[in-house]
Amino acid sequence: MTPRLVIFGLGYAGQAIASLFTARGWEAIATGRAGQLAFDDDGAVRLAMADASHVLSTVPPDGTGADPVLERYGAALRPGQWLGYLSSTGVYGDCAGAWVDESAAVVGAGASGRRMARAECEAAWLARGARAFRLPGIYGPGRNAFTRLAGGHARRIDAGPQVFSRVHVADIASGVLAAVERQAAPGAWNLADDLPASNNAVIEEACRLAGLPLPPLEPLESAGLSPQARGFYAENRRVANGKARRLLGWSPRYPTYREGLAALLPG
Repeated sequence: MTPRLVIFGLGYAGQAIASLFTARGWEAIATGRAGQLAFDDDGAVRLAMADASHVLSTVPPDGTGADPVLERYGAALRPGQWLGYLSSTGVYGDCAGAWVDESAAVVGAGASGRRMARAECEAAWLARGARAFRLPGIYGPGRNAFTRLAGGHARRIDAGPQVFSRVHVADIASGVLAAVERQAAPGAWNLADDLPASNNAVIEEACRLAGLPLPPLEPLESAGLSPQARGFYAENRRVANGKARRLLGWSPRYPTYREGLAALLPG
């Protein structure tokens, strides 16, 4: 019998996961504009879930901080069903540049609403026995430094020693597949590359590869950033991926932004 994966939210990462699973002989059914099901078509969604061996949610918290999937379909999840949830490394908060693994504490009550909501939704999935894949900045085809340069949106901000981790969308898909094939235990799993770096380093490498001039370096204080963007530059952490490497046999195809950008260089 063909195994079935139901994906809530066929967005950027969801499409990469669905494509990889389909290529491995799975049936992947998803909600979302690019999926086969409408999220609010309760009958069709519940029918798909009833026959699914695996369920994965890529849906973030809604405007109230609640998890839309658990709110609507939590009662339809079956005991013993494999559950996965795409979370964020933002649950670690600012770590002052330190390395963090899955044993690190997540944000508490003093965190921003968005990060607190993410941590609470992740906790709700973990309480149901899910594998929570904590993801840093995601890039890949159509969403990378080259596209930002082409659109005039690439900026270099003087944010001091701030660094962050990132992950290619293909490595997210392979990490989720490894978790299924290796029967990963429920809990948190970091999927990140091997070389945390500043946003400036990525832009500079993209400019070098493409032969483009560097955007000017702008002081953080006068860059006119949105509150959300300023929040990004206020956090500084390095995300360790050793657990997934050791227990899942997973390793990123694009271990640093350099390999990732080289593969994405427009022809």
